[in-house]
Amino acid sequence: MAFSPEPSGASRRIGTSLAEINIIPLVDVVLVLLLIFMLTAPMMYRGIDVNLPKAASKPTAVEERMVLTLTRDHSLFLNDKRVGSGALETALRQAFVNRKDKTLYLKADAALAYGAVVETMDRVRRAGIERLGMVTEPARER
Repeated sequence: MAFSPEPSGASRRIGTSLAEINIIPLVDVVLVLLLIFMLTAPMMYRGIDVNLPKAASKPTAVEERMVLTLTRDHSLFLNDKRVGSGALETALRQAFVNRKDKTLYLKADAALAYGAVVETMDRVRRAGIERLGMVTEPARER
């Protein structure tokens, strides 16, 4: 005979029912509401509706990046224009006189000696350019 915690004969009470809360429909409703809020939230527009005046002038142009290219044969190009080795500092000063963005990007051939690249970087600094970025290619995955 199996052990029962209730006295014999009291295992069934008449008129009482076991109440169970089924969680599955509640979770379904919550997930549907979450989905609705996630879909409608990006569509909400916050701001003030204003009629802007029209202007005949063109919008301010974005400055083109200044790129200094150092080729394998030590030739220098400033934005695709060949620059003589002796005229590099002067050309850089003239190019950056009226620019807001004082950043120069240096593209140097991978076959160049380290010293040649450092010498070019030093000449760029002497021209008064403090921000210098190095242009590289992403490594290929094997």
